[in-house]
Amino acid sequence: MSRILVVDDKEMMRDSVAATLARKGHNVVAASGGTVALEKLSQRTFDALITDLQMPEMDGLQLLKEVRQIDEHLPVIFMTAYGTVDTAVSAMKDGAFDYITKPFSGDEILVAIDRAVKHGKLIRENQILRAAASPAGNESANVWRKMIGSGPTMTRIKERLFKIADSQGTVLISGESGTGKEVAARCIHMQSPRAKMPFLALNCAALSTSLLESELFGHEKGAFTGADKLRKGRFELADGGTLLLDEISEISPTTQAKLLRVLQERTFERVGSSTSRTVDVRVIATTNRDLPAEVARRTFRQDLYFRLNVLPLRMPPLREIIEELGELAENFLKHLSTREGKPLKMLEPGVLQLMSEYSWPGNVRELQNICERATVLTQGETIKTSLIAPWLSGVEAPRNLPASMIEVSPLNDLTSQTGDVSQVCQGIVCDGRLTLDDIEREAIIATLKVNNGHRQRSATALGIGVRTLGLKLKKWKDQQLVSQSL
Repeated sequence: MSRILVVDDKEMMRDSVAATLARKGHNVVAASGGTVALEKLSQRTFDALITDLQMPEMDGLQLLKEVRQIDEHLPVIFMTAYGTVDTAVSAMKDGAFDYITKPFSGDEILVAIDRAVKHGKLIRENQILRAAASPAGNESANVWRKMIGSGPTMTRIKERLFKIADSQGTVLISGESGTGKEVAARCIHMQSPRAKMPFLALNCAALSTSLLESELFGHEKGAFTGADKLRKGRFELADGGTLLLDEISEISPTTQAKLLRVLQERTFERVGSSTSRTVDVRVIATTNRDLPAEVARRTFRQDLYFRLNVLPLRMPPLREIIEELGELAENFLKHLSTREGKPLKMLEPGVLQLMSEYSWPGNVRELQNICERATVLTQGETIKTSLIAPWLSGVEAPRNLPASMIEVSPLNDLTSQTGDVSQVCQGIVCDGRLTLDDIEREAIIATLKVNNGHRQRSATALGIGVRTLGLKLKKWKDQQLVSQSL
């Protein structure tokens, strides 16, 4: 069902066109003139607009010009009398999609609207594809079955996923990095009534506050330096579908407040605009942090947490579902064999035993990476234990503990874990020549070393966000104050 805006100052014509479109199943909104039409356009997204060319107060050409300031791609059809056909043709050069000449039949208007709607949807799909462009996007969707095992834990999670998919509530997926949170989100969308509508994902940790707001809500032309044209945000592009907000804990307090309003009222404003727009979007948020703890520390809004945590889902780390390891590894190897065009590699009997004794701090993503590495490096048909063993000797997380109970050692305890870190920390305390920035840098480097370069665990130990840690490292790398390998 498409949403059509019909504009005509003559009530009989307006009602006749609206009734014709409504009988065909379209969702029709009528406006008595250009001013009313612009007000409705500023509040909702439409698939097509059909307007009379000759109207008092604001004619069709003026309306077209104003419409382009709100939605540059909205297909506009003119209804025109025979004497103004030349004007309508000229208007098409200015961006109108089509025109029909009065008097016209119901079939004529339905054909014109059908063409306009299809054209608009093609443009919208192109925008969505560009917005959703992600090297891992299609991969995540394709390996859904490979990420789900048949053991009791994953069977329960799968059943819960299908129940969640049938609802319209906001979903909060928690779990460590690499546990398949985005894959679970895509499954929820694909099994939901919104499956034929857009699915867009946005990594909240990868963008600054200003860029994140522009990506979420869009911006008006001239809203800030470099905003040379109007741009729709993810909420507008995902209208009717699903929006995945990855790493929701990383957004700023200002953006948290704006996101809360969208969840509560389904309305938002583009950056640089004071006009509220209404959308129908299901939000799925993911986090690898303990949000209740963030709420207690007042770094995350309690009211936003409650709005997000309507349908909670926890994805377990691989060490808690170690019985699934063999099935997961087999599926990854089959997928990689097909992708690489190489014979299927088999695991030596001792490999699974070795893998089952490892705690998998990188979870399913780490397993997938190791399977890929083994597929590429193995010359024969069998992946040897001797090949895998060195890759499983890194820093391990505790076994058989829920994610919320896995503690990362605070900075004060680093001296008890390694002599190197002890020396670093002693240098921080004893050397009076160090500046505050030097102390901060050395503390962060020491924490990264203890955590084997794992940024999430290091950020947690330091009490800062992953994005903050990344920005500091980038600054120091640019200043050549730390190794480029960090």
